[in-house]
Amino acid sequence: MTFTLVDSHAHLDMEDFDKDRDQVVQRAFQEGIKSILCPADVTNPKSIEKTFNLAKKYKSLIAAVGIHPHQAKHFTASHTQRIQELAGEEKVKAVGEIGLDFHYDFSPRHEQEEVFRHQLNLAQKLELPVVVHSRNAGKEITRAIEEENFSKGGILHCFTEDWVLAKRMMDKNFYISFSGILTFPKAQPLREIAEKIPLEKLLIETDSPYLVPFPLKGKIKRNEPAHVIEIAKVLAELKKISLDKLACATSQNFESLFMFEIKNPRC
Repeated sequence: MTFTLVDSHAHLDMEDFDKDRDQVVQRAFQEGIKSILCPADVTNPKSIEKTFNLAKKYKSLIAAVGIHPHQAKHFTASHTQRIQELAGEEKVKAVGEIGLDFHYDFSPRHEQEEVFRHQLNLAQKLELPVVVHSRNAGKEITRAIEEENFSKGGILHCFTEDWVLAKRMMDKNFYISFSGILTFPKAQPLREIAEKIPLEKLLIETDSPYLVPFPLKGKIKRNEPAHVIEIAKVLAELKKISLDKLACATSQNFESLFMFEIKNPRC
């Protein structure tokens, strides 16, 4: 493989990977993926254990720790302490996945907002960026970031919302990350937004094991980091640049955000 790619979001802690987790990571390396960010759910001890085992085993894997909006109803003070403890680990580069999900509402909205704002303040104190999940909650996301005076930036992951949200988040030092959703023919409105995002603000992700890219739909049931190239291909075409240039730009963005060097002499 002649270029360098990163996967800025992959849930390799999930049971879907229990039988072949190491093989999945090795396949990613073989396909040119040089680094992967794996978020750990601090409400789930098994998630923490699996994520940190991977991060310790593979130098190029990094971690984020946080409470997903779906789990906000389970938040306790002990989770704050756990995030603080884990943030001291060398491989922890962000607080996340945090945010708001007003589509599924698996946790009450007021609890989601309280836990999101709490983690923003925690990340600010820890001097870490955040990995943000936003679904049908763009206005509330940006309002929380502004009202809490959060200034460490981060990623708006698996972006599916509108240009207004993208622009406001970029103004707050956030990168916009696109997933396999972008590869679907019906995603034209999303592609139009992706085309407008400056190259220096772009990231790519698989959100594995979810969101199998369209070219692989029906061929596989589980997504994995090796397939991030499918998102890169679409973005390169939209930006009218080579795949190599897109790969280099997103890898450099990843490095800049997480202060994590990727061995990448081509860039």
